[in-house]
Amino acid sequence: MPFEIKNTRVLVTGADGFIGSHLAETLALMGCKVRALSLYNSFNNWGWLENSTELEKMEVVTGDVRDPFFCKVITKDIDVVFHLAALIAIPYSYVAPASYVDTNITGTLNMVQASFENGVKKFIHTSTSEVYGTALYAPIDEKHPLQPQSPYSASKIGADAIAMSYYNAFNFPVVIARPFNTYGPRQSARAVIPNIISQIAAGRKELSLGELSPLRDFNFVKDTCNGFIELAKCDATVGMSVNIGSGSEISIGDLAELIKKLMQSNIVISEQEERKRPAKSEVFRLLSDITIISQMTSYRPKYSLEEGLKQTINWFQNSDNLKRYKTNLYNV
Repeated sequence: MPFEIKNTRVLVTGADGFIGSHLAETLALMGCKVRALSLYNSFNNWGWLENSTELEKMEVVTGDVRDPFFCKVITKDIDVVFHLAALIAIPYSYVAPASYVDTNITGTLNMVQASFENGVKKFIHTSTSEVYGTALYAPIDEKHPLQPQSPYSASKIGADAIAMSYYNAFNFPVVIARPFNTYGPRQSARAVIPNIISQIAAGRKELSLGELSPLRDFNFVKDTCNGFIELAKCDATVGMSVNIGSGSEISIGDLAELIKKLMQSNIVISEQEERKRPAKSEVFRLLSDITIISQMTSYRPKYSLEEGLKQTINWFQNSDNLKRYKTNLYNV
């Protein structure tokens, strides 16, 4: 029998962020009792949850996964944990690597230990396709070697290992969800798709990007959220790392041209040195093999790249949304 997630008590860490806010909303609409964790700040700002249409259906708590005592409190009386809280910007990990260890590795340790002690029934830990590094073969399946090509990816490899150790040592029901490049409304401007769209929407004459040749597997955020939920429902994936992706790829240069076409822009596309990763750190190809998730669950990507981009463009072209992005600055 599949695990029944409807009407369960779920905790989403990182619910104030891009994927986390979409996932918390989706779970609330399904009828789950959602506890949504937002990073504590003195402004009492809940990030992307601030204007959520499903906010009244959630219990929003503020805090920090780096504190083990706090983690013990928020995991009490919870059935399923979706652990998304993390530092994710790759360029910033070059200059502040210790913060990635604290949040991504120690934060995961705190959350999985607290969940284990509180008897959580399932722990869905968020990995990333960046742990694979540049593809040694494609498409990339879950047996692909892990290659730490940035402090960020190294911290996520460590976090994945910490989470999985609780399955191996204590038979704690951990699933490693490994999404490839997710995109959609609310995504940070440090990601390439919002970067391209926001520069064009702001009326820039020149589109400044890093390397144009890398290939990426882009998956619309609604499909990624569906992947998380399908993995939570499937008991057979416990103790496994499972890719969530689209199974297709496009170069950054071709992606920029597609967005330019969809936005009917004549912007000039250029590479900018400061936006490029160090040579050995650049990941040149990521293409997901989604055989496992497709065979073990009902997950199927529903949104084509063009469909997802149109929804994302429409969101960014709303002036209230666009003004949140400082398109004149390069944000690491």
